[in-house]
Amino acid sequence: MDIIDPNLPEKTPLILVVDDIPKNLEVIGNILCLENYQISVAGDGQKAWNILQRISPDLILLDIMMPTVDGYTLCRRIKTMEDKKDIPIIFVTAKTSPDDLTKGFELGAVDYITKPFNAAELSARVRTHITLYRAKKRNEFLIGELRTALGQVKKLSGLLPICSGCKKIRDDQGYWNQVEAYISAHADVRFSHGICPSCIRTQYPDLANKILGNYNSAQTLSPAADRQGKS
Repeated sequence: MDIIDPNLPEKTPLILVVDDIPKNLEVIGNILCLENYQISVAGDGQKAWNILQRISPDLILLDIMMPTVDGYTLCRRIKTMEDKKDIPIIFVTAKTSPDDLTKGFELGAVDYITKPFNAAELSARVRTHITLYRAKKRNEFLIGELRTALGQVKKLSGLLPICSGCKKIRDDQGYWNQVEAYISAHADVRFSHGICPSCIRTQYPDLANKILGNYNSAQTLSPAADRQGKS
């Protein structure tokens, strides 16, 4: 099934109409064209099956009584197609017995319209199920995006066992890791290295004295002396 990206312009809905009576195809086609839908037609179930190998409509209007492959059989086949099984199917039929309607729903149809049909009813049912179908596809797209985003996020939480001496962190397997190595493996961060004043004094005392000496000398200059030095 195609996934609809809500950030892209929405395409005109495509409807596949399947009926072995040309007049029915013509009438339904005329009604749906007034709603600005794209229409594809098939005169029997086998032709519709062949068409479905090439396209993914937003809805299928399906007659039940047809030669070669009837509507029930075609519906059952469609529901075995991984990329087509969620396409809403509406039966358009003269068969109105409870058993016939129940069978259609059990096979996966979402609705039915009885013949002879009313144009306003046909348009309303088609519009409703296309809206529901597209909303479902948009939700699937957003859920997929969220799952992708969550998969890229690594979160640190809870208590971290850290050595009071060397400050290494113990991982879940009992190994002790440098702080930056552990955090890099569990969070989306990179490190830039510097050195703090305390470490400068303990590890580089000569450099610290020079830096601090220059800093203290600069601090003792008065504003007047500073101006004289610049003149």
